[in-house]
Amino acid sequence: MVEYAVYPFPWGFLEIGYEGNAVISLKRTDESEKKQGRTALTDLVYRQITEYFQGRRKAFTFPCELRGTEFQKRVWQELCKIPYGETRTYGDIAAAIGNPRAARAVGMANHKNPIIIAVPCHRVIGANGKLVGYAGGLEMKRELLKLEKMIEQL
Repeated sequence: MVEYAVYPFPWGFLEIGYEGNAVISLKRTDESEKKQGRTALTDLVYRQITEYFQGRRKAFTFPCELRGTEFQKRVWQELCKIPYGETRTYGDIAAAIGNPRAARAVGMANHKNPIIIAVPCHRVIGANGKLVGYAGGLEMKRELLKLEKMIEQL
């Protein structure tokens, strides 16, 4: 059974979904009501996310389980290979998973990313270098990229 915990977040609230000892979702929400499910695991996740925002963490070590189609999981696993401070295009990700014509499908998989920030879909940009599509909103994407010092101004 999936349980949830909610913590304050620069863009509203951060909802952490977990089952057993693994995080299965991490997303931005405007709701703050699901606070009853806080555990040592969700506290760990929140601490690591907070350290990331403070510039003290570049990688995440909390246990998570990616749930989706095989294609989506391949995309999300490839996203996890993008180093902190770097970006890739949708086409780059499509080529890396062996399907160079699947840039649009990669975009759809990014949109369905269940674990934002830790699975860094914010590091994927359009072929023209522009910020496009982000489930948390383009302002959040812009701020995450600024945090990682990948962009000076946007």
